Amino acid sequence: MPSLDSYIFFDGQCAQAMRFYEQVLGGRMETFMTYAQSPDPAACPPGSADRIMHACLVLDGERRLMASDSPAGQHKPMGGFSLALKYPTAQEARRIFDALSAGGSVIMPMGKTFWTEAFGMCADRFGTPWMVGGGEQAQ
Repeated sequence: MPSLDSYIFFDGQCAQAMRFYEQVLGGRMETFMTYAQSPDPAACPPGSADRIMHACLVLDGERRLMASDSPAGQHKPMGGFSLALKYPTAQEARRIFDALSAGGSVIMPMGKTFWTEAFGMCADRFGTPWMVGGGEQAQ
């Protein structure tokens, strides 16, 4: 069965964002390559040498959050999706939600829902939309 992982694009903030996710979510940075480091010099668009061509953060040994910077002048804002995180406890979900939403915006405050003990939606300071939940199923 195939696995499904997420790949997101930034406008020059990929390195900062991925290091932030590594700190907040844990995991291990598997790949971090700039356009200039590509073995194919033609893969480096003008003005993009220091931008990230590919980054991969491995979470829980199985899931991957991958990202890159769009080539200079080609970025389109994120939209139409959210990255979803689920934690065993409401306390852990709240801790991660607070860290991700710091400096960003809260779309739906963390609270109890009909499906779980704690759930909230936010966009982090890099513009990435998140849905974070955790705890027991609500009764």
